[in-house]
Amino acid sequence: MRHFLSALVLTAIAFALPGPVPPAQAQTDDEPVSQCLAIARSLPQVMFASAVASPLETDAHGDVNITFAGHSTYRIDTPAGVTIATDFSGVYGHTPTPRVITMNRAHSTHYTLDPDPAIEVVLPGWDNTDPRGADHDVVVDDVYVRNVTTDIRRWDSSGLTANQNSIFIFETAGLCIGHLGHLHHRLTEDHFAQIGRLDVLMVPVDGGLTMAHDGMAEITTRLRSSIVLPMHLRGDSVNRFIALMGEEWAVDFLDGDTVTVNVRDLPERPTIMVPASLARRG
Repeated sequence: MRHFLSALVLTAIAFALPGPVPPAQAQTDDEPVSQCLAIARSLPQVMFASAVASPLETDAHGDVNITFAGHSTYRIDTPAGVTIATDFSGVYGHTPTPRVITMNRAHSTHYTLDPDPAIEVVLPGWDNTDPRGADHDVVVDDVYVRNVTTDIRRWDSSGLTANQNSIFIFETAGLCIGHLGHLHHRLTEDHFAQIGRLDVLMVPVDGGLTMAHDGMAEITTRLRSSIVLPMHLRGDSVNRFIALMGEEWAVDFLDGDTVTVNVRDLPERPTIMVPASLARRG
């Protein structure tokens, strides 16, 4: 990962997001150390994390609440009270105001050009000033946010535009939480190496706007997270995705839209947890 040099870059990219939004904690010269990166010695060109102290309290194992807000927006509430809203467009997850938002640019339902100035940290998943794409390494109290760039389909169906979206990874309370965003293609071995371990995975299961169900099921199976949270729904897409995952996976239709996760009591069998509002749509 390239070092994220300045908070100004957070908002000076792509669609000229308004005004600099400073992060809650300035970065040092040392990149934060990911607790979730896998050691993949067989892969070439893998950069291993340096053996310096992580800025996070890795022995903090409190509860993390994850709430489906709508479309691809989940709200993550950390033990220290940091609230994050994923794929934030301003429509879902805006009340109360989150402290951190992530965005992706495939569709306007996944980003906003006018984020609330009260939002402290704005993390777009693209960077048109750099062909390598966005590179975020941000610590806010007890959460470390980083990204892995992916490509998006062009509107004219002529191929993919490189590094225009991001998979965002949130490390807090000993947990590794990943949001696939608006993923348009299968992942490479290098992608998997950069992602590392994910205890919780938020996966789009629309079956076409992002990827076909079989491709998304393949990625989900490879990552083998303890908890899988579907999103980006359309029709009975949840049921078709579940059917492809097979009997190895447990399925839990939640009574509400919030799941409380603790690293000490993750399910032994990988489980697809369907928020109540998504089940009603399926």
